[in-house]
Amino acid sequence: MRLTQFSDYALRVLMYAAEHPERLVTITELADFHRISRSHLTKVVVHLAGSGYLQSVRGRGGGLRLAREAASIRIGEVLRGTEEDFRLVECFDRHTDACVLTPHCRLARGLHAALDAFFQSLDGLTLTDLTAGGGARIDTQTVALPTPTRRARRTVPAA
Repeated sequence: MRLTQFSDYALRVLMYAAEHPERLVTITELADFHRISRSHLTKVVVHLAGSGYLQSVRGRGGGLRLAREAASIRIGEVLRGTEEDFRLVECFDRHTDACVLTPHCRLARGLHAALDAFFQSLDGLTLTDLTAGGGARIDTQTVALPTPTRRARRTVPAA
């Protein structure tokens, strides 16, 4: 199984916003920091705002911030909303299943159990757990996202 780029970007945006709760962050800042397309991020941000994860502040000095506490945002919940489907194999969709093994297949049961375990694990993680402010609830190291520094403008010496 592989998550889509959309889900990857959604998690990156939420983690970045959680790392900077004291201020608004901008799409341009996010795009520059992660080195990804501003237009892709705009679609992700619109989805996250519509789903109640981000609050968008318009106008001069506007930007984005978490709409909820990071501790209340479950990673499994986010992924269920950003991924289109979790049909690991054909038989996961009863409407399109043409596999003759389906009635007696043990593989499908194992894959369903694996998918359930995947979400059970991610439902136990919050956005806080994935950021520097998170506790030691997971065994992996979190990545602290620094505040990006402005790049100095390059000047061309006069000839």
